[in-house]
Amino acid sequence: MKAAEQALRRLELTIVRRLDGMLHGSHQGLLPGPGSETGDSRVYVPGEDDVRRMDWAVTARTTVPHVRDLIADRELETWALADLSPSMDFGTAAMEKRDLVVAAIGAVGFLAGRIGDRFGAYVLHERHVHRLPARAGRPALYGLLHSLTDAPRAAPVDDPATLAEGIEVLASARRRRGMRVVVSDFLDQAPVTDPAAERPWERPMRRLAARHQVLAVELIDPRELDLPEVGVMTFTDPETGRTAEVHLTAKVRRAYAEAAAAQRRATAVALRRCGVAHLVLRTDRDWVFDVAQFVLRQRRMAHLAHRPGAGR
Repeated sequence: MKAAEQALRRLELTIVRRLDGMLHGSHQGLLPGPGSETGDSRVYVPGEDDVRRMDWAVTARTTVPHVRDLIADRELETWALADLSPSMDFGTAAMEKRDLVVAAIGAVGFLAGRIGDRFGAYVLHERHVHRLPARAGRPALYGLLHSLTDAPRAAPVDDPATLAEGIEVLASARRRRGMRVVVSDFLDQAPVTDPAAERPWERPMRRLAARHQVLAVELIDPRELDLPEVGVMTFTDPETGRTAEVHLTAKVRRAYAEAAAAQRRATAVALRRCGVAHLVLRTDRDWVFDVAQFVLRQRRMAHLAHRPGAGR
């Protein structure tokens, strides 16, 4: 327990020292954008205002186009979905993917907590989606992260809870607008390599993104992208427990690398269709640097999108 406490404190220091001030302004989220609560109506300004915020009731009463401003909440709730399925208990580099789950959720949680937001999580584990209630403050966040680090490794089970079910729970349980974070490897039981094919979790993800600001964090281990030149190797499917021996010839390794790359491209296309932000973290890279680079890119894109004449 003492070692886990020290690891979490090192995680907090890493996040605060390297990311604080870069990700937040005066109550801004990880992703730049407008607030989530409706404010006052005002006259519509052509070329500057988004027609999707048109206040039709006021427009009808006054016969003058009006839009409704959005204001930032002063106390938001951020919810995360943590995928702790068996495929997350894998890592061939500096850490396992489940360690990246704790790191990614800790990054969002520590930074949200510094401005008073409440933070909660749903955990996908074996047959169930467990709920960790949203609370404010460092002790509550430490308790949540302890629950994630102390969670037993998931065993292969019949009819496990799927990512689609977890996202559905996340979308239906909390209706108030806010930020939602989905942390997973997005690996399906039947791998999808066709970018045009709909993934099982796409529809619930689109429903979630229709109401909330969503960040999808995809976790990757380098061994999932290519195989070593080692001859015969025994593989175990972490989700089912089945094993198979494969002779890793050059042809097999090349076909595997092509299929893995196609699967990742299909995941990126599916998340883009859902309209969510997509962050990729790898077990063999500096995840803090990747988070910072991602946020800077998002802010740069948001700045360019809001420049005068950008939509013309």
